[in-house]
Amino acid sequence: MTRDFGAAAKQAWQAAALGLGWRPGDFWDATPAELAGALAVPDEYDPPAKDRIDALIERFPDRRD
Repeated sequence: MTRDFGAAAKQAWQAAALGLGWRPGDFWDATPAELAGALAVPDEYDPPAKDRIDALIERFPDRRD
């Protein structure tokens, strides 16, 4: 499957903007390896335990005013 550069750049930019909070200059100044490294999940990543998630939900409830 081939994609044009514009479509691939748009998808990469969206991931950087949403996932990392990068502005356009941050994205265009980064190398592809830097972007991939920034978006990668660390090898030693352990998701939070359910009790930690529950505590955070209790501390920061959604406000539905």
